[in-house]
Amino acid sequence: MISKAHPKYEFDYKVEDHHTGDKKSQHEFRDGDVVKGVYSLHEPDGSIRVVEYHADKHSGFHADVKHSTHHIIPKHHHY
Repeated sequence: MISKAHPKYEFDYKVEDHHTGDKKSQHEFRDGDVVKGVYSLHEPDGSIRVVEYHADKHSGFHADVKHSTHHIIPKHHHY
């Protein structure tokens, strides 16, 4: 009989590029059939989207998406 490996991992990453304005991060872990994680993304209007998710073979994939209401007022440059 062949036994299945028990998948288990954890990772995270973060990007903050001040030149392009790209700001995002993610954290995820898995233990067997259960996966949980969260990621965030800074939108061009200054708001932040945060997605918390989890999945398992019994209930499937579920995500809770939240947006901040903070918006950055664009700067106008006068030359």
